[in-house]
Amino acid sequence: MVAWERLSVKPTKIAVIGSNSFSGSHFVNHCLKQGLQVLGISRGAAPQDCFLPYRWEGGNASGFLFLQCDLNREMPRLLGHLRDFQPDYVVNFAAQGMVAPSWENPVDWYQTNTLSMVALHQGLREFQGLKAFVQASTPEVYGTTSGWVTEDQPFCPTTPYAISKAACDMNLLAFARTLGFPAVLTRAANVCGPGQQLYRILPRTIWAAHTGEKLTLEGGGLSERAFIHIEDVCAATLEAARQGQPGEIYHLSTSQTLTIRELVEMVCQKLGKPFHEVVDLGPARLGQDMAYRLDSAKARRTLNWEPAISLEQTISETIEWVEKFSAQLKSEPTRYLHRAS
Repeated sequence: MVAWERLSVKPTKIAVIGSNSFSGSHFVNHCLKQGLQVLGISRGAAPQDCFLPYRWEGGNASGFLFLQCDLNREMPRLLGHLRDFQPDYVVNFAAQGMVAPSWENPVDWYQTNTLSMVALHQGLREFQGLKAFVQASTPEVYGTTSGWVTEDQPFCPTTPYAISKAACDMNLLAFARTLGFPAVLTRAANVCGPGQQLYRILPRTIWAAHTGEKLTLEGGGLSERAFIHIEDVCAATLEAARQGQPGEIYHLSTSQTLTIRELVEMVCQKLGKPFHEVVDLGPARLGQDMAYRLDSAKARRTLNWEPAISLEQTISETIEWVEKFSAQLKSEPTRYLHRAS
């Protein structure tokens, strides 16, 4: 029996779909620290502890329940468990999330990110007492941006991944504005921090510097991004659930942008490694967007939120994580391995 089952006043219940993902696992940890009761749902078994911050030193998973369930193949079962759990909020991080591989298997991206999401939204419409459904979307739906863009920026997706996410967003917004479904959307800048898979740029750079296994910078790393610590995103996501208005979109970003190459150079300098020993330069990927600049004034104003963790601290924490869990990470892939939907 977990602690909250003995309480006369039950804490807030929140279901996190995609709880084994980088963002999902950190959000679970954030909610547990807030005293929330959390149901985590993912299609795969739990990964190694190095990817689950609620199992790190000082973590507390006593209020956490986990369900292994594939939303593409087991939607009735998933909805049944959600109905039994009766969440106040549902937050979705589940997605086929990589961009370049979406050209090779686009049907998988549309199945997971669009069709299964529509089935989930339709099922959740019948839930009584659901206060909010929060969808973690992506700035990829905008394509390359010029200047700092607000949430009413027109869609211009350039990859199957971006198209699949844009279609999901359009369905959610229609459900919210026409049917009253309590959907709230977030679009975050490039999220990073400790616990991220090794094929993502920040941990991949650190791993390359430690092991000598070079990384390849697509397009020379000239794409411009804003990088934000996962904990800042988690804080904003919970406030979006609690305070966000149905049918609204919230950008989550810092005001600092730099090229991917500049980020890699910062890591190399911090670790005392020459850039050329860590990196090979490669061609740009298909449909590669050159810049995302998200104006997050709306979230700062209406959610009483402000990113608090600097990029320098984010890099340092990720380096410490890689060094702490290096033995476990040796068995982890440094390239994305696709799992069919």
